[in-house]
Amino acid sequence: FLVLFIMFLFGSSYPINKLALNTSLTPILAASLRMLILFVCLAPFCKFKIPSKKYHLPLLGFSLSMGFGVFIFLNLSLQKATMVAPIIIGSQLAIPFAILSSSIFLGEKVSFKMWFLIFISFFGIFLIGYDPNLKSEIYAIFLCAISAFCYGIANVFSRYIKNIDVKLTNAIMGFTGFVTLLIFSIIFEGNTFYQLKEIDLNTWLLLLHNGVMVSVVAHTSMFYLYKFYSVNKVMPFYSLFPIFGLVLTFFIFGEIPTLLSAIGGSIVIISVYKLQKIR
Repeated sequence: FLVLFIMFLFGSSYPINKLALNTSLTPILAASLRMLILFVCLAPFCKFKIPSKKYHLPLLGFSLSMGFGVFIFLNLSLQKATMVAPIIIGSQLAIPFAILSSSIFLGEKVSFKMWFLIFISFFGIFLIGYDPNLKSEIYAIFLCAISAFCYGIANVFSRYIKNIDVKLTNAIMGFTGFVTLLIFSIIFEGNTFYQLKEIDLNTWLLLLHNGVMVSVVAHTSMFYLYKFYSVNKVMPFYSLFPIFGLVLTFFIFGEIPTLLSAIGGSIVIISVYKLQKIR
């Protein structure tokens, strides 16, 4: 039951994020506030100390690729998108990108079957992009793909800092993401502090859902499951979160996928599921 609840929280992140961005809140500021909430939640449980010098660059790389790269492009894609479903499917490319990045930068072996599944997953996205009903979503899907690529790079950096306490690495990532995203918001979005004053209670609740329930509770619960189950048993359940997300987008926004996008989405979800089983 716990793993299903976790996947529900992960899936809820996308439609809830879209609801927050449908207000006057700008995407970069929203991402910055999410990282701030993550940092505030984790900071009391961390023993802050300067890590060994060999971890400085990997920790910075992880913090920038995950805390900044993943969330700025994800939020920009959700802002540009008129439909949330293609973004949920596109986010699944994070797993193929993570495997490709590990192969290139860490020299990890990728079997022929994995290469085939990676190709199939990208083919699924290609189908969605060529859906005539989703032509206006291509730019949003492209931004989502960049977010997934950043996740893949963050996965590589995380291997170099695995000996550092997870709470500390995520707290540093949250703080780094908050500061860099806030600076970008001030420069490129403007009126940042005025926007902060104008955020209403409902929008704060949406931000708190993603900042607390998703970034803290869901991720922490995953590490709790890893104490009792192997990664190979837990990882395949990740393929459930887009299904929960798609169901929620139907109930919240009334989105009904077209036939071509449904076929492409199914191809992506199944191929990523198989990839996670192999990992």
